[in-house]
Amino acid sequence: MSNDQPTSGQPPEDDPFLKKPHEPQPPSGSPYDSAPPPPPYDPGPYGGGQFGGADPLAGMPPLAEPGKRILARLIDFLIISIPLYLISLPWGGAVEVSNDNNGNDNVGDIFAQTYSGHQLIWSLIGLVIYVGYDTYFTHKDGRTPGKRLLKLRVAMLNDGSVPDTGSSFLRAVVLWLPALLCCPCLWWLINIVLMFTDKPYRQALQDKAGKTVVVTTNGRNTA
Repeated sequence: MSNDQPTSGQPPEDDPFLKKPHEPQPPSGSPYDSAPPPPPYDPGPYGGGQFGGADPLAGMPPLAEPGKRILARLIDFLIISIPLYLISLPWGGAVEVSNDNNGNDNVGDIFAQTYSGHQLIWSLIGLVIYVGYDTYFTHKDGRTPGKRLLKLRVAMLNDGSVPDTGSSFLRAVVLWLPALLCCPCLWWLINIVLMFTDKPYRQALQDKAGKTVVVTTNGRNTA
């Protein structure tokens, strides 16, 4: 018989079955013997709950009410747009006003987004500012000034953490690029409808792109 076999009844140190992650084991008879407990909220990839499974909102802070989200977005919009418009006045303003053949004033065709060169330049400047604003505050602690005022926060859907730079930037681009350069009315309408109807997480288009969710903070610093 070879002398390489263990003599104490224990498997050898290089036994591959011993090389398992060192994780705490639940006590014998625990209800978790068959499966480890789930994280605080882990809805799976891209935020889809499993039919017949655990509550996908279990452990998650309350979802933000759509009305508060819209109001927070309006506050953020005004914080940026009012100073931006005032700054643009010496160069003719960010929105052009023209006369039609009947002498009536037409404020630049914002809904159809037919741009002159002047208007396009200011729209691009606005796009950079809006995207930078949203990216910075979302990555900082998940709260723009508007969301902070209304006690809301953007969180990663899989674990509730503050969004990283990539998710924050993607979220901001999806929100503002179509709104400022393409189809603002349709884009805002789709997002507002999704806030009310998307199940189970009330994700608007930017939330789906960034894999985020907007929750309430109840006044606590959750950064």
